[in-house]
Amino acid sequence: MQTSGPHLETLTHRLADTPVEFLAEPRIAGVVNAQAVSVAALVNDILLLHGARAPAACLQGFLGAQVKVDRNRLALAMIVCWLLAGEWFIAQRLAQPALLQVLGEAVRELAAATPAHQYTQDPERREELARIVLTRLGFRPRDESLAQATDRLSAISGSERRRLLEASRLAEQRAREIREALAKKAAEESADKWSRE
Repeated sequence: MQTSGPHLETLTHRLADTPVEFLAEPRIAGVVNAQAVSVAALVNDILLLHGARAPAACLQGFLGAQVKVDRNRLALAMIVCWLLAGEWFIAQRLAQPALLQVLGEAVRELAAATPAHQYTQDPERREELARIVLTRLGFRPRDESLAQATDRLSAISGSERRRLLEASRLAEQRAREIREALAKKAAEESADKWSRE
């Protein structure tokens, strides 16, 4: 989030204006629907717009195998593809790993919490999605300091709060392990010193 990005309003407006083609039903393996969109092909098109190419193995996660599990995630991936096809993002020529991380991990986390179409219909969810995408790509909204962007993201995003809490919990656990190891080492050194004397 060190780099200033586009105005947040530009992104939320783009999400509000998501075309119906990006809100269509995603194709799920084994489900017959002639109008369903191939999300793997859409992701590959977005990567090409950014000057990147994805091997077929990278696109496997966008094929969808289970309707209940994958439908919402793939629907949200389509919406994020629309966002990433915006002029500002294209001008950045984003790297393939960063794009795949956003379309994969970030989308999975957000889809687990909220129905995909809420990210186009609800103003707070649009802001959350725009902020998450920017953050995961290393940007913050224009005219916001790093502290302001971080505070607003943690205030609006349930998934970001969970991620921060988990990171905090892991850091505390690691600190506790280090303290215990240091205490054990100090006790061993003290015992060793007494046994030499």
